[in-house]
Amino acid sequence: MKLEGIHHVSAITADVNKNHAFFTGILGMRLVKKSVNQDNPSSYHLFYADAVGTPGTDMTYFDIPVAGKTYPGVSSISSTALRVKSEAALNYWISRFEGYQVPHGEIEQRFDRPTLSFQDFEGSRLMLVVDDGTGIEYGIPWTKTGIPEEFAIVGLGPVQLTVRKPEKTATVLTDILGFEQIGSYPSSIDGMPDILVFSTGKGGPAGEVHLEERTDLPPERPGRGSVHHVAFRVKTFEEYSKWNEHLRSNGFVTSGEVDRYYFKAIYFREPNGILFELSTDEPGFATDEPMEELGENLALPPFLEPKRTQIEASLRPLTLND
Repeated sequence: MKLEGIHHVSAITADVNKNHAFFTGILGMRLVKKSVNQDNPSSYHLFYADAVGTPGTDMTYFDIPVAGKTYPGVSSISSTALRVKSEAALNYWISRFEGYQVPHGEIEQRFDRPTLSFQDFEGSRLMLVVDDGTGIEYGIPWTKTGIPEEFAIVGLGPVQLTVRKPEKTATVLTDILGFEQIGSYPSSIDGMPDILVFSTGKGGPAGEVHLEERTDLPPERPGRGSVHHVAFRVKTFEEYSKWNEHLRSNGFVTSGEVDRYYFKAIYFREPNGILFELSTDEPGFATDEPMEELGENLALPPFLEPKRTQIEASLRPLTLND
């Protein structure tokens, strides 16, 4: 069994309308699915991705209006990267961010790649990373927002895990999930060890997890802008059926096999408390909507469809197209 890279990253927003405006209007990603939290269908779950919802390109947000401020700390997914094709793209994004008053850093080298950190209006810790195309393939850019194709976001890059005891998480990544440690780079925090880099699948930024040790921080108190979980790609249903047994035989408590309709999932926590998900590439977001209409209407999985009237009545109004 071999994981193919990052499948998606799911985070929290307290203002779904501003969240949509940021990810579609500023970042130029496509809303490929407007659905609900299947475990709490009174709130929305929005999926932003490339033009066709390719696995490994989607950043998702749970709509939790009462979410408070995030207090960063350990046992967290502390940064999520989005891939672009060149350093020229980073310069384009600096100009765009300044035009929209998006907080951002300077171009910095991380693991020998140019990167640009930035935040959304809720403090989501995000980063653009240059992918030279030597690893996992690019997604298909969504160009209907006016962003030039050569500068557009083409998928997810590395996630950074911030933990107090990296050895335990590293063991899960390598011995349980099959990642390979391929290197390290200096931490930006004085006195902290180097950040370790782990890779899976075809490699490159889309197949990496970066592991940061921080002994100076308390546990994160998650809120708006924080990341709920990271999911890794399972290529086939055949492999998916084996993963739950593999995890449980190695002592992990799992969710069991969960059918999310657009993909199948298994959830478990690694020793530092971060929630991992294993998700299948198939069947994908076009299962219940034509490709050209993705994200335009409220999509519900079959088990929730009989409750559509009740669910729609419980959801607060959206003004996504205003």
